[in-house]
Amino acid sequence: MIKSKLPNVGTTIFTTMSALAKEHNAINISQGFPDFECDKKLLELAQKHMNSGFNQYAPMPGALALRERVAEIIFNSHGANYHPETEITITAGATQGIYTCIAAIINPGDEVIIFEPAYDCYQPAIEVHGGIVIPIQLTYPNFTVNWAEVKNKISAKTKAIIINTPHNPSGTTLSQEDLIALEKLVVGTNIMVISDEVYEHMAFDNKPHQSVARFSGLRKQTFIVSSFGKTVHTTGWKIGYVAAPKELMIEFKKIHQFLVFAVNHPFQLALADYLADTSTYKELNQFYQEKRNFFREQIKHSRFKLEPCTGTYFQLVNYSSITNINDEEFTIHLTKEKKLATIPLSVFYTNKTDNKLLRLCFAKKEETLLRAAEIINTI
Repeated sequence: MIKSKLPNVGTTIFTTMSALAKEHNAINISQGFPDFECDKKLLELAQKHMNSGFNQYAPMPGALALRERVAEIIFNSHGANYHPETEITITAGATQGIYTCIAAIINPGDEVIIFEPAYDCYQPAIEVHGGIVIPIQLTYPNFTVNWAEVKNKISAKTKAIIINTPHNPSGTTLSQEDLIALEKLVVGTNIMVISDEVYEHMAFDNKPHQSVARFSGLRKQTFIVSSFGKTVHTTGWKIGYVAAPKELMIEFKKIHQFLVFAVNHPFQLALADYLADTSTYKELNQFYQEKRNFFREQIKHSRFKLEPCTGTYFQLVNYSSITNINDEEFTIHLTKEKKLATIPLSVFYTNKTDNKLLRLCFAKKEETLLRAAEIINTI
């Protein structure tokens, strides 16, 4: 018999809720993916590179053209220089990037601080490598970090801290002050940072995304992880990137080469061409801010309380004025009886903290959001 390395891990909530939505013919605003198509120009570019013969292995760290484009995007967005040949690797999505970062640096007994509610891939990746998760809860309702608590939780065994901004699932963002506080805690130590920035181009209300790349001291010991799928509406392509100083990237690539070796070649080249137009990422925040505003306007008179949303394409709603049943039960009820699939927030906590919150995805067509709002307003 196999002794499971992850005995408490089952099917992810995203898979579960999407399957339940399909079974009950429910509107699916649970899993985070657009229900609209990407730009046809991007598809034409992918076809062009397939027809041009780029159908064999890409270079292990990624097509150089795309790594150069990533370096350009980081510089344009944050003024930081990353060398495309030694400090950037193209990954099979952000989840693989995060897993590989953890695999590269975590040894049995190492402690890793994560902030909850936390995206569900962090904890299993830490534990499968023998690491110990040290969870710290973000302070509800604004999901802020208590940096004094972080300082108290740091020990001689702390190997890494994982941050996520803009934050999934809360839809909040870290401030410049937050990143400065983190920098003060880790600079001069052996603690590394993994910065999950997959929603980097979705910070709203004219407040720039505070990437680790903006902080010269902090970025020296940080892996930055991002995802093209979120940026260009192609989550099914599963292409992302990791940027880190050369010394960290050497260790990252040692694992990456045996985990996936190389990533889809023609799609990488298509992304490199497509993202040459800076509007493809510089205007994304406005695109999703308009969707956020539209959706919030449609449900503002419902019995659900709208929580702040300053980034990502997720909106939290509090249902405590409607019922006291736990959030997992309520999401199942909504899916089966109201034909609306959502995500319960308690699944993102190790202790299943239940603040009566649901996560709704507004990366949807206007007609989908209107249909969802119609249901929400009847509850």
